[in-house]
Amino acid sequence: MSEPIANELMRVQEWAKEKIAQGSEPPWAWYQYMKLIETIQALMAGMNCTISQTENSPKSAKRPDAHLRLVDSTDLQENARHHPAGLRVNLPM
Repeated sequence: MSEPIANELMRVQEWAKEKIAQGSEPPWAWYQYMKLIETIQALMAGMNCTISQTENSPKSAKRPDAHLRLVDSTDLQENARHHPAGLRVNLPM
């Protein structure tokens, strides 16, 4: 996880917890602080999960002889089916 981002998220989470602990916030604000804390926890968990997956994934072997190459197109434009002009498309509402 990116350290500066993680540090800022933790700082904001601690700030929200302090606001709740003071007990002087109106109910609507308390609810918003709780949502903020839960969102930060979800973000941190997602960031940790992404980091652990990339660290545990096998690294691709670098092949010095691997180069991009041009290939022929097998999907020629003249073989593509054309869309009928003027056909009405029903869109969901």
